[in-house]
Amino acid sequence: MGRMSSNARAKSIKPDAICAAAIEQAREAAVETAGVMGVGDHLGCTAEDDRLLTHHFACPHPGYVGWVWSVTLVRASRAKVPTINEVVLLPGEGALRSPEWVPWVDRIGPGDVVPGLLMPTPEGDPRLEPGYTGGEAAADADSAEQSVTRALVAELGLGRERLMSPLGRDEAAERWLAGDGGPDNPMTKQAPDVCVNCAFFVRLSGSLGRLFGVCANAYSPSDASVVSIDHGCGGHSNVVSDDRAVELPPPAWETIQWDEPISLFD
Repeated sequence: MGRMSSNARAKSIKPDAICAAAIEQAREAAVETAGVMGVGDHLGCTAEDDRLLTHHFACPHPGYVGWVWSVTLVRASRAKVPTINEVVLLPGEGALRSPEWVPWVDRIGPGDVVPGLLMPTPEGDPRLEPGYTGGEAAADADSAEQSVTRALVAELGLGRERLMSPLGRDEAAERWLAGDGGPDNPMTKQAPDVCVNCAFFVRLSGSLGRLFGVCANAYSPSDASVVSIDHGCGGHSNVVSDDRAVELPPPAWETIQWDEPISLFD
């Protein structure tokens, strides 16, 4: 014979008559706990187990619409008066609830690191890999040439413990291409030419330099930002004005002519 489910068992439990009749005792306990939040109408009761029953009262507070005060009573065998076991405020059907809590590590997003906030690098971050100094693999056995190279760059202060991994570079490239500095935006569509042909385009070093650089045009909205080689704006260096070819007039030098020499001591 199969085990009876919890729902079926709950339906088969007969409410304890003494606990069910102790509505005022349960209300007094709810009022004592609720304080200024108040206690509303009695909404019924639920048998939890033998001689264990919970009374439900409405919560009239406007900030807790749909919430219910639940007062659980328990009665010892042969006892004439039940005992207050628990008083809690629980959400009912359609209750106004706060959004589900999301851990900070899942909430943090691009641009959320503000002044004064430290964001430690997680252990095993797939965006990083050991750098010239060896990083996590510093104790690994390697060739004598690699050991000498690592010791040299560490002594000169040129080595970094961690570098971006291929995955980290790929994620950055995808993010930059999809951002304002990428090719798919109204500014690029209306630009006279792309950034790779602009004098203000400063290409990045390394593998990311194949697709990206930094804009150095003070008048461009992308100034000091990473842009793709196929990005563009109206401040392209190849754009010239029609009157640019007009020759500037020669400078005028103010001259003074003296009729006779003058001594500084006159």
